[in-house]
Amino acid sequence: MGTHLITGAGSGIGTAVAERLAERGDELWLLARDAGRAKELERRFPGARTVVGDLADPEKLSWALSHQALPDRLDSLLHIAGVVDLGEIGELTPKAWNRQLAANLVSPAELTRLLLPQLRLAKGHVLFVNSGAGLRANAQWGAYAASKHGLKALADALRWEESDNGVRVTTVYPGRTATPMQVKVHQQEGKEYDPERWIAPETVATTVLTALDLPRDAEITDLSVRPRG
Repeated sequence: MGTHLITGAGSGIGTAVAERLAERGDELWLLARDAGRAKELERRFPGARTVVGDLADPEKLSWALSHQALPDRLDSLLHIAGVVDLGEIGELTPKAWNRQLAANLVSPAELTRLLLPQLRLAKGHVLFVNSGAGLRANAQWGAYAASKHGLKALADALRWEESDNGVRVTTVYPGRTATPMQVKVHQQEGKEYDPERWIAPETVATTVLTALDLPRDAEITDLSVRPRG
């Protein structure tokens, strides 16, 4: 039985991953942005533990985690939460930039820093659910893509730094996935949303578990998943 801390377990890919891990009896620690959200996650995932910390405010994560129980060891830290605000560079305000950089890049970096001792003890796995936008930037996606390109750099550097400690690092780059975030993206794009066109969250969850369950003699570093058609 593994022990996993998951961000973004409340919807989409994060929910699908948490459900799969819970079904096989693994121990779950779920990050929630506030106490109300923590209670919702505890009801949804009986037996799971919650940790309250707001990814929108990375500078307060250290204080928040220092006042709560944490696992003694971690087999994986799964960064799945994310936010998106589309807009042209000429229109995006610093608030829009900072919101996406905080949640998508700075908080994953800080959460990883705070939990590295538990990950090193277990020779665990840090997995970042990135995006196709972490590999290329299209019009209107500048701020989000910048945060995700930064997340790729974070993962690549962490892999080199933690290799001797036995910590594996994987980045998964899903294409468009049928999640609440994708609904928001379509609204911002002014397009009709058809979930049948996109990857199911459960498919991405299968990709995540494939990386986690790989035998210890190898490491999946980068994995892209795209919708068919």
